[in-house]
Amino acid sequence: MENLYIEATRYTPEISADAQKGEVKFYGSSYPENANEFYKPVSEWIEKYLNEQNTSLEVNFYIYYFNTSTSKSYLNILEILEKFSQNNKDVHINWYYTKDDEDSLDSGERLFMELDLKYQLIAVDNI
Repeated sequence: MENLYIEATRYTPEISADAQKGEVKFYGSSYPENANEFYKPVSEWIEKYLNEQNTSLEVNFYIYYFNTSTSKSYLNILEILEKFSQNNKDVHINWYYTKDDEDSLDSGERLFMELDLKYQLIAVDNI
């Protein structure tokens, strides 16, 4: 399976999906004009990976700002992960936030509130 890499822009995060490591990483801020379109390849890659691979997947979010349409896209991705997790796939999610950024912590908590997923909220010095 091929890896996926999307370079960061002023409005979108860097996204790397590594099939050999079993890791997807989001880094930066996210307020694209069309979040559904931007995140579609990521959702498709995750679904394909979880359908084809018999290993775990770790998803790391290093996001310091995102808009409402991005939150809907993230929720869509998390629902995909939840579905596979409930089918005995080993899925781990980490939400990194800067220690002094309460908004990022709250955003992470709100995203995971309704989902049945293993996740960690991890405070770091900076993102």
